[in-house]
Amino acid sequence: MYAKQMVDRLTRRSEQLGQFPQSGRMVPEYASEDIREVIEGSYRLIYRLRSDRIDIVAVIHSAQQLPPSV
Repeated sequence: MYAKQMVDRLTRRSEQLGQFPQSGRMVPEYASEDIREVIEGSYRLIYRLRSDRIDIVAVIHSAQQLPPSV
């Protein structure tokens, strides 16, 4: 039950990014303008801004460390 609710919340957040792609903050670990994230509960939804779309590159628990590059 919790997992389905979390997937639904993350899905809604990703759909919002389609309308407001600049709404996320820059990911501190990467310090790149085109790599951004939004927080949903205990999860980080990390995405890359493209000229014509956004790409979701990772959904990770906030306790996990990010890889050195995406």
